[in-house]
Amino acid sequence: MLDSFFDSETYSKIDFTSNKIKKGEYDNCVFNNCNFQGIHTSNIQFIECEFIDCNFSNTIVGNTAFKDVSFVNCKMIGVKFDNVDPFLLDFSFKGCQLNFSSFYKLKIPKTKFVNCNLESVDFSEADLNNSLFEKSDLKAAVFSGTNIEKSDFRTAVNFNINPNKNKLSSAKFSRTTLEGLLVSYKIIIE
Repeated sequence: MLDSFFDSETYSKIDFTSNKIKKGEYDNCVFNNCNFQGIHTSNIQFIECEFIDCNFSNTIVGNTAFKDVSFVNCKMIGVKFDNVDPFLLDFSFKGCQLNFSSFYKLKIPKTKFVNCNLESVDFSEADLNNSLFEKSDLKAAVFSGTNIEKSDFRTAVNFNINPNKNKLSSAKFSRTTLEGLLVSYKIIIE
C-alpha cells in the first residue's frame, strides 16, 4: 500500500537530499530544478511525470516505477535503472547526461534518447527494439546481447556495436558512422 497520492502538482527547486521525498504515487506531476542526488526513491511510483533540469545522479531507484515519464536536461550519472520496477516501464530522455548508468537486461523498446550523453552506459542484454538515439554520444557504451532491431542510430556518434553479439535487424545507421559497427573486426577504414 502506498503512503500518499500526489496528483498534478509542481515541485520547483526542492533539494530532496535535505527535504525527504514522501513515498507514494506521483501522477502527472512536474519536478523542475530539483535535487535527487544519491537519495532513495525506492518503491515510489512516478506516472506521467516530467523531470526538468533535475539532478538524479547516483539516485537509488530500486523498485521505483517510471510509467510514461520524461526526463529533460537532467543530470543522471551512475543511475542503475536495471533495479527499477519493470511493470509498464516507459521513459524518454532529452538533453540528459546519463554517463555510467545501467539499463542491464531492461525491456525498454521504443525508448527515445535525444541529444543525450551516454558515455559508458551499460545496455547489455537490454531490449531496445525500435528505440531512437538521436544526436546522442555513445562513447564506450556497452552493447552485448542487446536487441537494437529497428533502432535508429543515424545521428548517434562514437558507438561501438559488434554485429555478431547484438540483434541489429532493420536498425538504421548513417554511412558516415558505419565504422562503429566495424571496430570489433580491427580493420582500417580510410
